[in-house]
Amino acid sequence: MCGIAGYMNADPAQRADAGLLKRMTDTIVHRGPDDEGFFVSGPVALGVRRLAIIDLVTGGQPIGNEDGTVHVVFNGEIYNYRELREELLAKGHRFTTQSDTEVLVHLYEEEGDAFVGRLNAMAALALWDGPRRRLLLARDRMGKKPLHYALGPGGLVFGSELKVLLEHPAVTRSVDFPAMARYLLHEYVPTPHSIFTGVAKLRPGHIGIYEGGRFTERPYWDLPAVASDAPKTQDEARERIRATLLDSVRRRLMSDVPLGVFLSGGLDSSSVVACMARAAPGKVRTFSIAFEESSFDESSHFRRVASHFGAIHTERTLTAATLLDLLGPLADILDEPFADPSILPTYLLSRFTREHVTVALGGEGGDELLAGYPTYQAHRLAAWYERLPRAVRAGAIEPLVRRLPVSRRNISLDFKARRFIAGAGLPPEIRNQVWLGSRTAEEARALLRRDLREMIEPIDLYDECRRHYAAAPASDTLGKLLYVDLKMYLHDGILAKVDRAGMACSLEVRAPLLDYRFVELVASMPSSWKLRGMTTKHIFKQAMEPWLPPGIARRPKKGFGIPVADWLRGALRPLMLDLLSDARLRAQGFLEPAAVQRLVSEHLSGRADHRKPLWTLLMLQLWSERWVRRT
Repeated sequence: MCGIAGYMNADPAQRADAGLLKRMTDTIVHRGPDDEGFFVSGPVALGVRRLAIIDLVTGGQPIGNEDGTVHVVFNGEIYNYRELREELLAKGHRFTTQSDTEVLVHLYEEEGDAFVGRLNAMAALALWDGPRRRLLLARDRMGKKPLHYALGPGGLVFGSELKVLLEHPAVTRSVDFPAMARYLLHEYVPTPHSIFTGVAKLRPGHIGIYEGGRFTERPYWDLPAVASDAPKTQDEARERIRATLLDSVRRRLMSDVPLGVFLSGGLDSSSVVACMARAAPGKVRTFSIAFEESSFDESSHFRRVASHFGAIHTERTLTAATLLDLLGPLADILDEPFADPSILPTYLLSRFTREHVTVALGGEGGDELLAGYPTYQAHRLAAWYERLPRAVRAGAIEPLVRRLPVSRRNISLDFKARRFIAGAGLPPEIRNQVWLGSRTAEEARALLRRDLREMIEPIDLYDECRRHYAAAPASDTLGKLLYVDLKMYLHDGILAKVDRAGMACSLEVRAPLLDYRFVELVASMPSSWKLRGMTTKHIFKQAMEPWLPPGIARRPKKGFGIPVADWLRGALRPLMLDLLSDARLRAQGFLEPAAVQRLVSEHLSGRADHRKPLWTLLMLQLWSERWVRRT
């Protein structure tokens, strides 16, 4: 696990600057505190910060092939590298290390650009082919590891995090305001966009080639439209789910350093623990976060799971005071605005987990693969609701929902009801986004200063939702929505959160449920096996129930939230009033003060629960203070 950085000058006669490369890699020491490495040749510069996981002694990077014509820097892990290594040795390739990274240069020699399709990995990499004078960038299928790039007349700049690119003189801190509007809608900036003008994110499952001054991006993987080996029966599906997940976990136990598991007590993380207990009996270590507020706390469940499997268990409690201590480091971590509050417990979990181990397995991906979110149930209700006469909806139900008492509890009835009617009547992919986010596109635009609103007026802020929905290989609405969430919410929300929180603490986090074999297996199953009636994750619950403590598989989903609504009225109130003050907003010049002040006033008075939009704005302000205005 590492962080990578580099650039290639468009002019082949312009030599790369080793000092600039060093400054770029210095910004991501947290991603790789154990070592650094550089390759500079003519116009190209490749740099890496290394977190040593495999081959602690000889596994440094960059790594070249036998004759030094191909070099690579790599962030991630290759879970099938041993099989690939044996295959390459049999073909005559010579290895000088025991690391997984060295497989990349030899596999590229054998298969060219197609080599990325042979990897079972979480990966972001940059590979320099000297004889062909070409730079290749690539990301893993699901986008577990980030990769940003900026293309300009002077060449190509790339890095694991935005802050890497900001060190290069060709990249400015000019804010991309359409991207800011997208952030206010999605609570993250969706790929391929970024918050800074001229910077993009390489899409998951894609490679990018910079050659002859031109950059070309193309896919090498997507969910297959037809699966010839799909399970024929639910009995077969349950068996294959268990077998594939067990093998996925077993592969992710490969490590030369200590490892453990993030445990929430829910179905996904508990299933990973169950598989780890089978693959490595007596060696399971679990790490969890508890909350003082009961509607957010799951401690009784994760303790029961840990005890059931005889795990060595460690936990911490997140309080409002702890949260305030975390907000400072968070502003440094997030070089792009990001509004999922669960990054705070994820960061705390990562920080204290790193005190004990260097690698942790997590349960990310289960909800998006297997229809685990309440939104999928709500789509079914929406089909019924939208058949009611408009007069009944507008004249009776919606006014009643608006009069519901405001609750600050986690996923309360009034919160769910208000989100439901906000999205009802919209196309499925737009409705889905309204339910997941904090604002509609119109509401997001209204938060921006008038001239900025006018500038982005022609832009369809739902464009990425529509694009993925149209491209989905599924034929039914639920299947298409699962695809959209895999490509957007999972990738830019969940995985970005886990990567940033974990790597800020120099902790590698692996996601067994996102092994591409498991992803393809589950994607091949009918939607009715995933959401049966109103039962989410139906087939997965049936598959894993025999391996779990009684009741864990059937627990209702709670989510990894924090009591934002309460804290904004309490411990976080002074910070909110400061960062969202009229004077601060006018000086900054991004947001419409009157619109923001209305949200603040209604939330503090208890007339409305604006936890999501206010947190989104608060995170935007924290990001702006750190990354737009130099401090």
